[in-house]
Amino acid sequence: MKYPAILKASSLVLSVALVSACSGTDSPPPKNILFFLGDGMGMTTMTAARIYAVGETGELTMDTLPEVAFVKTFSKNSQVTDSAPSMAAYMTGVKMNNEVISMSADTNAYDPTTLGDYVKSADTTCPSSGNGTPVTTLLELAKTAGLATGVISTARITHATPAATYAHICHRDGENSIANQMVPKGTGFNSALGDGIDVVLGGGLRHFLPKTEKGSRNDSRNLVTEMKQAGYSYAANKTELDALPTTGKLLGLFSSSHMAYDLDRSTTSEPSLSDMTARAIDQLKGNSKGMFLMVEGGRIDHALHETTARKALQDTVAFDNALKTAIEKMKIIDPGLKNTLIVTTADHDHTLVLNGYAALTGKTTDTNPGVLGLLVGYKDKLLSKDAGGFPFTIIGFGNGENRVATRTALTDTAVFDKEYHQEAAIPTAAGSETHGGADVFLGAIGKGAENFSGVIDNTTVFSLIRKAMGI
Repeated sequence: MKYPAILKASSLVLSVALVSACSGTDSPPPKNILFFLGDGMGMTTMTAARIYAVGETGELTMDTLPEVAFVKTFSKNSQVTDSAPSMAAYMTGVKMNNEVISMSADTNAYDPTTLGDYVKSADTTCPSSGNGTPVTTLLELAKTAGLATGVISTARITHATPAATYAHICHRDGENSIANQMVPKGTGFNSALGDGIDVVLGGGLRHFLPKTEKGSRNDSRNLVTEMKQAGYSYAANKTELDALPTTGKLLGLFSSSHMAYDLDRSTTSEPSLSDMTARAIDQLKGNSKGMFLMVEGGRIDHALHETTARKALQDTVAFDNALKTAIEKMKIIDPGLKNTLIVTTADHDHTLVLNGYAALTGKTTDTNPGVLGLLVGYKDKLLSKDAGGFPFTIIGFGNGENRVATRTALTDTAVFDKEYHQEAAIPTAAGSETHGGADVFLGAIGKGAENFSGVIDNTTVFSLIRKAMGI
């Protein structure tokens, strides 16, 4: 006799559910996209960083991601890309020329008739006509969808990688003009950003201040003041950042140019990349529609250009720690990462190599240089020698500033120093080791991660992220 009542109750529950679904009273699930970019973090750099941090048998967080692909990075006009078109390809799905930031494929970074760069100073913009058009970025799509947005970098926030998320310019060197595009309601603001990026953390203060205030701007604008007037809280150091509320819009510029290498960082003045990542997530998580966050380990690239391998490996580990922090925090916010996609990759390779048949070194410690040390053979456990009878390091570079005419005896103490520049096969000017053209690693976890596999073009990454998150 009770069955009819049960059936009636079940029918009522089903009807209410159907009405609710049809009426749209239930909010759609949030869409969280976290994109991690290790600038210049080729696979050899990743391997060396793993050995440096945890030894040959250990794992970085990047190593544990369940889905893996390899990414082709060539630009529209070069076999070896620079950061601008490579990051822009991830953010827009468009293959563009070197130096170009988030513009159409027909955009030139230089005048084809004179081969002169269009941008002659940080204040210069592209020609007003006849040189390409802006193309939409993932961050702009996220803003249109109502998501909270954040951009973090240990480089200048106006540098090529972060700029490719929010700015459009024919040449990456126009960093004052790039900064203009960030300021809501200001001259040069990128209106596709709506009310502005919600969280901006990194270096590059000089591009927000006029020269009269120790900046690099040739006009009189103070963009920090303008950002404050647009509703942003502002921090110039870690202490100030920690004191600010975790609600509302946030701007943190912690150095005039790039932030310090992780080995050199003052923990009281500059937050770590993990600190900035954790803070950005806390700041953005209040948006019920979700978030888009880009995190760049920018100084990996700079250390590799210097051929200071120890700095590069430490910054790679710092980048990996930030990724770990993000995964742990997002699993609390979104258990099982059912509505969260986290992708980590690099924009290009470098010429770093691991030489010879080295014995296992284990991780680097204060008393063990590990992968940073001289090469000891796996058979005889003796220092390996070159044709001239001199020892050499495990890590070397295809090109770089330390190309000695006559090699001399090296010591582990000398090569373990953080300022040591590894030897290179081809001599270059100081700090001008080049990018490499090899494919790079991509790892993914969360919603839609299973779609990343095989060997893919960097433009495909944009399409897969957009498809997974429906923006």
